[in-house]
Amino acid sequence: MFDKLAGVEERFEKVEQLLSDPKIVKDQQACLKYSREHAQLSKVVNVFRSYKEITSELEGSLDLLNDDDDEIKDLAKADVEVLIKKKEALESDLKTLLLPKDPNDDKNVILEIRAGTGGEEAGLFAGDLFRMYSRFSERRNWKREIMSEHPTGVGGFKEIIAMIHGKGAYSAFKYESGTHRVQRVPTTETQGRIHTSAVTVAVLPEAEDVELHIDPGEIKADVFRSSGPGGQSVNTTDSAVRLTHLPTGLVVTCQDEKSQHKNKAKALKVLRARLLDRMVSEQHEEISQERKMQVGSGDRSGRIRTYNFPQGRVTDHRIGLTLYKLDSILQGEIDEVICELATYYQAQALQNEEKADARRQCL
Repeated sequence: MFDKLAGVEERFEKVEQLLSDPKIVKDQQACLKYSREHAQLSKVVNVFRSYKEITSELEGSLDLLNDDDDEIKDLAKADVEVLIKKKEALESDLKTLLLPKDPNDDKNVILEIRAGTGGEEAGLFAGDLFRMYSRFSERRNWKREIMSEHPTGVGGFKEIIAMIHGKGAYSAFKYESGTHRVQRVPTTETQGRIHTSAVTVAVLPEAEDVELHIDPGEIKADVFRSSGPGGQSVNTTDSAVRLTHLPTGLVVTCQDEKSQHKNKAKALKVLRARLLDRMVSEQHEEISQERKMQVGSGDRSGRIRTYNFPQGRVTDHRIGLTLYKLDSILQGEIDEVICELATYYQAQALQNEEKADARRQCL
């Protein structure tokens, strides 16, 4: 771990030098890029430097434990106890900071809420969840944009899709994906029986614009004589062009122009368009698969969280967390739930990292 930290500190110092370089200062894109990197690295480096200071202080206090003066020994012993606790806390922070960062954490999110089993009651609870997430977003000054909605007519939704714009939106919402179960007496229930319904939530990071780069080395170009009716020289010169994109096998042929260069330029445009269409389709398919994995079947059995109205209770089944503050949670005060989930999954990631380190040491 400390080899990694030394490397991070070295890179941090290098980035600081780059940011003071006049050439970088004049280049707006480069300056923005290195400023962002500097901000990210500083979080780790500041803690690492504090850790090194505490470690140095601790070594000094440990040396004083061998002093002949009993009073100095007692003071050193008290310092050692405090410094060991600080050192352990900073070491824990460093382990967390070195965990691989989810590249989607800072992105906007697409929030999809759909009524599952439970008829109109499921639709009403879909509306409740949407309002809960909307209020949570408002409290964080994030912008909400409705993309699509299918209301039920009684105040609920069969489906509602919204974009939440805000830095860190995905990191906050990513644990909300799955089936949310509600237990309450519906307004239409005349005998006071508690009904159980379900709503599915899918949280997807906003997709980046697809950037298409074609490696010239991956294109095979063939020229041949044009065929079919045409003007002078169309059928007598090797002006027709066939481009084959080797990784995908896509083939484009163009022979409209008399010039080989013009035909090649046209063929490249068509090839780019077809490759872009394929990449977008694959991206959509990937998002579709991620959505299916997140929401499951939409029935009550696959729930991640239960909202029990008679008891005023919310239970997250993944971490065994139960809170008796249903009203405030539905008003968007879900910070405690999100924090507990983040802590749990962070601890899991740390355990996995420690196991991986142990395996590497055995090899």
